[in-house]
Amino acid sequence: MNQIKQVTLALMMTAVSTIAIAQQQPVAVIKSAKDKKIDVIIGGKLFTSFLYPDSLEKPVLYPLHDAGGTVVTRSFPLDKRTGDPTDHPHHIGLWFNYENLNGLDFWNNSYAIPAAKKSQYGWIRTDKILEAQSGNTGIIAYHANWTNQAKDVILEETTRFEFSGNANQRVIDRITTLKANVEAKFNDAKDGMLGLRLAHELQMQSKEDQKFTDDKGIVTVVKGGTDNMANGNYITSEGKTGDAAWSTRGVWCKVYGKMGMDSVSIAIIDHPKNPNYPTFWHARGYGLFAANPLGEKIFTNGKSAKNLTLKKGESVTFKYRIVINNGGNTLTANQLNKSAASFAKK
Repeated sequence: MNQIKQVTLALMMTAVSTIAIAQQQPVAVIKSAKDKKIDVIIGGKLFTSFLYPDSLEKPVLYPLHDAGGTVVTRSFPLDKRTGDPTDHPHHIGLWFNYENLNGLDFWNNSYAIPAAKKSQYGWIRTDKILEAQSGNTGIIAYHANWTNQAKDVILEETTRFEFSGNANQRVIDRITTLKANVEAKFNDAKDGMLGLRLAHELQMQSKEDQKFTDDKGIVTVVKGGTDNMANGNYITSEGKTGDAAWSTRGVWCKVYGKMGMDSVSIAIIDHPKNPNYPTFWHARGYGLFAANPLGEKIFTNGKSAKNLTLKKGESVTFKYRIVINNGGNTLTANQLNKSAASFAKK
């Protein structure tokens, strides 16, 4: 009898597994070496593009779409969409860098920095695409160098993206290893490391005046508390919501809101092997959504600090999962806990 139960259970688990696989949509990864761009198409719809042109100070995934095709990241500065804020031109799609590495600011570097001050900023230059693979899971892997303006290499970066999705979800698993070419000091700082700039609708309602630019470049100012588009909110795995999510730790953080007729959510999930786990959330109501494990001093009001130093030849790895969901409901805490538990096994 026990053997029958075991066989039945095994068959049921196989059936569930088969259904889960069937629900996954095929992922096409399409390279354009000329444009230094790789498109990721899931279920026949563009999900995102990996952009690494020399004109950008870092590689990015831009824009990000949900499974219904709605763009969930801000368009500025690479495109213009009516109602988009035009602050922080270094906030582009989804990126990974840091404010203070060997005294150089990688986070805030953009076209807006005057040439006379560029020497204070670092660049991340992608020099090799290691893999670009289509399938049930799409793969992009690349090599990049974190450099100063003279192109002296401080860190070598190797990153692997895994993309997957179904009818109402998109998932990105990002695994980044940084290897020191010289001694590399990450000095405790507020701005880092995995950053995402949200679409206007997913911002929180602001109490302060906001500046917006339309598709013709006309700037308008919306008085605080009257922004009818912004309706987003944050919640963390520890139950912190809204502005209270900022500077707190958590295994995951989710932003959610209405975009058109859909409830849309974006969650970032930390990994237990990351430095200083669980991460601090640098989640701002104006649309910056970031995980920064190395900003402990600012997030604890100076009570403690986290300065990470890599000696030449040493390396550190950061793993993050980004889950984008759309439909009648946002992702639940139970669903995110399950996803976090699964991701922790990677």
